[in-house]
Amino acid sequence: MKPTEVRQLSAEELESKLKDLKAELFNLRFQLTINQLDNPMRIKAVKKDIARIKTVLRENELKDSANA
Repeated sequence: MKPTEVRQLSAEELESKLKDLKAELFNLRFQLTINQLDNPMRIKAVKKDIARIKTVLRENELKDSANA
C-alpha cells in the first residue's frame, strides 16, 4: 500500500486493514518457523504497511484533538 492510498481510507477501514495485516504477519511468521514461507520479503512489506497505517491513525488522532 502506498501512503496516499492509506490516507484516503476512513478510520474504520484503517482499523480493519490493520487487524488483517496483523493476522497476515502472524501467519507469515508461523510459516517462516516451519520453513514453508515462499517469499521472506513479504514479512518486511507487511510490517511497513502496519507502520504506515499506525502513523496515519496517529496523525488523524492528533488532528482531531487539535480541532477540539
